[in-house]
Amino acid sequence: MTVFKTIIKDRVFQITLAIAIITSFLARPRVADINFTTLWSLLAMMTTIQIFDYLHVLDFIAYKITARAHTARQLTALFVALSFISAMFLTNDMAVLTFIPLYLRIARHRKLPEILPVTAITIAANQGSAMTPFGNTHNIFLMAKFHIPIAQFGEWVVPMISVAIVFLAILIMFVPKIEIPNVPVKDIRTNPRLITLTCIVALLVFSSIFDIIPAWVAAVVAIAVAILINYKIMGQVDYAIVLTFAGFFVIISNINQIPAVAKLVSSVVGGPVSVYLTSILTSQFISNVPSTVLIANFTHHLDALFFGSNIGGLGTLVASMCNLVAFKQYTIYSQQSHSRFLLHFTTINFIALFIIGGAGLLAVVYLF
Repeated sequence: MTVFKTIIKDRVFQITLAIAIITSFLARPRVADINFTTLWSLLAMMTTIQIFDYLHVLDFIAYKITARAHTARQLTALFVALSFISAMFLTNDMAVLTFIPLYLRIARHRKLPEILPVTAITIAANQGSAMTPFGNTHNIFLMAKFHIPIAQFGEWVVPMISVAIVFLAILIMFVPKIEIPNVPVKDIRTNPRLITLTCIVALLVFSSIFDIIPAWVAAVVAIAVAILINYKIMGQVDYAIVLTFAGFFVIISNINQIPAVAKLVSSVVGGPVSVYLTSILTSQFISNVPSTVLIANFTHHLDALFFGSNIGGLGTLVASMCNLVAFKQYTIYSQQSHSRFLLHFTTINFIALFIIGGAGLLAVVYLF
């Protein structure tokens, strides 16, 4: 019952369900248009993430590493690096859910800057998740739908990761060098055997995304291991994102059957530049995940869609679910002005969108 209530309360799922129902009055959804491989992959990934969360893997790593920080700038740099790297493997949402509350707890007790570090952690999570096929949900979708070779994916990542790292490095330089006492290491007990077992499960999930094994097999194994460790883990899995994606597929299936709408979208995304810009623009209003699912059905310019969907997570609060999660964590764990945070957060994000987005446009035009 708790799982059901959690799904029903999810705002993105509520909106997706409503649109799916409305569009189903205009056209009949086709089962063939639902990408079940993506749904299985998402379920496997979400289950694996919850196992890692239950085992406190990220908490353990964070406390061990951040104990080495001596200034606010060093602490921010460490958290940004942790966010970037962890998001590559455990999604951007998981990174901000773990590191923003942890940073804010440390910052509050030591009177350290909050707005700029939290914003940098969020941007790092958004950009870090773009660097792997399994770092965020829309990359998982693109891999499942188009079977993109890993070598090609790697070529796309190189220009993005370079610009993102340079931008984050410059952003960190604006954090003052406030001296702080050593961050105490919290005693977090871990189970090496269970962590090793979960890493094996993660490798199976990654293999399924590369079509080495069926996605449903990875999902079944992940669920079995979660139940073996503690059946309550399955109650924490984000089923809403899986059902939301199912709703996206229904919506797109219906839209594809409405000639006027399909013609309009097709005319807007004719070339790589228009695909790239449209993806970024629509992400600012409907988030980059549904934007990717929508545009993917009307274009073969995958490089432009990849850049647009991942860079499109920068900008407005709704451009990425990660941004919304970060804002929610700030409102929970920070006692400072939430409106002031939102203003600075949005401003810095748009600066990042302009700089990284400009580099992405050059890559689309001249590299691919």
